[in-house]
Amino acid sequence: MVGSIEGMGHTLYSNGAIQKFNGLENKLDELRSLLGKADSDPLRIVGVGAGAWGSVFAALLQDNYGQYREKVQIRIWRRPGRAVDRATAEHLFEVINSREDVLRRLIRRCAYLKYVEARLGDRTLFADEILKDGFCLNMIDTPLCPLKVVTNLQEAVWDADIVVNGLPSTETHEVFEEISHYWKERITVPIIISLAKAGVPMENILYVGGPNIASEIYNKEHANARICGAEKWRKPLAKFLRQPHFIVWDNSDLVTHEVMGGLKNVYAIGAGMVAALTNESATSKSVYFAHCTSEMIFITHLLAEEPEKLAGPLLADTYVTLLKGRNAWYGQMLAKGELSLDMGDSISGKGMIQGVSAVEAFYKLLSQSSLNVLHPEEKKPVAPVELCPILKTLYKILISREQSSSQAILKALRDENLNDPRERIEIAQTHAFFKPSLLGQPRNDLRSICLTKT
Repeated sequence: MVGSIEGMGHTLYSNGAIQKFNGLENKLDELRSLLGKADSDPLRIVGVGAGAWGSVFAALLQDNYGQYREKVQIRIWRRPGRAVDRATAEHLFEVINSREDVLRRLIRRCAYLKYVEARLGDRTLFADEILKDGFCLNMIDTPLCPLKVVTNLQEAVWDADIVVNGLPSTETHEVFEEISHYWKERITVPIIISLAKAGVPMENILYVGGPNIASEIYNKEHANARICGAEKWRKPLAKFLRQPHFIVWDNSDLVTHEVMGGLKNVYAIGAGMVAALTNESATSKSVYFAHCTSEMIFITHLLAEEPEKLAGPLLADTYVTLLKGRNAWYGQMLAKGELSLDMGDSISGKGMIQGVSAVEAFYKLLSQSSLNVLHPEEKKPVAPVELCPILKTLYKILISREQSSSQAILKALRDENLNDPRERIEIAQTHAFFKPSLLGQPRNDLRSICLTKT
């Protein structure tokens, strides 16, 4: 946890960042007023899902606004019963003892002894238990502030004003379908930040994403994010979430950002494979980057009405995800043989690897028989996926298992017949590809594409 000193109307963080108390309270009061909250009624913000990004998001809000207890309540829900294994407990103990501020905090809370016992194997810790002390199971090396944790979903959400979806895309539908039952008697619906539809009007759904790594954001590394959705809520929420080190922009294009946000995870897996298979060769990685970005630009022109508005943010998000992220890590581990596909796409200590389901979803989306583009050499109509050799190869490795080795990604890059990536970009820029019907499919078809940061 980043240490802070309070005094003279300011909070001074250990990295030198300063937040003014009155400025924070003013932002909180503005949002409360917009939501019509009475003076005696606190603003209730609930995080649903406690992966890395979901936990960091709740912790950032708690750090910023938790001091105003009468005006705002911040809590986070996660499922109970997830045990912390012995090796993780040992590592957690090392992290605690390496941080004097964390060590002192646990001693003051009379919570240190249980970590000693877990280190010795005399006690089992649980993920919801350590989250209350500020430790996310998917991000042990980055201690957070203590959080109010609720393990009963109905208790967590039934009276929430703002719900932050931090669930993996594969779990969002199931959990929010249950949540919708608890909201049937509500007069007003809450604001949803992220991707959960769950019967809530579209004007109340917002998506937050951007080029960032959760642990680095909490450690006050400068980051940008973008909140998309209806203007009524996105502009005041962008202001509410904004911090000196975490700049939040706003944009109206919810669907495009929601769906296209999954693209970076697709290609991050391949980037990890290439890095591992070539011993971090800068040349090989640059060749991969050229081809993967050209495919992303091509797909963006196919799915986005105004792709030029998305290109910069999409490439920025891709850059950081290829550099450092769980999907790139997953690709590396597969290529090194330290993970196998049979282990699934939910990995202990990392959480859900969204890129796996996104590979399948984009492949199927771009393989539809109703779609076609003109092949530049064969001069005949083909499905768009035929012009995306990296996406095709990743599908054959991860989903259909037609390719038994990650080496296939290198073979695809080194194909003598592979077109210059510039040609794919030219095709995209000189043809009107936008197919609005693609993004108008039933939500079930798109759920695995949609991204939640965890």
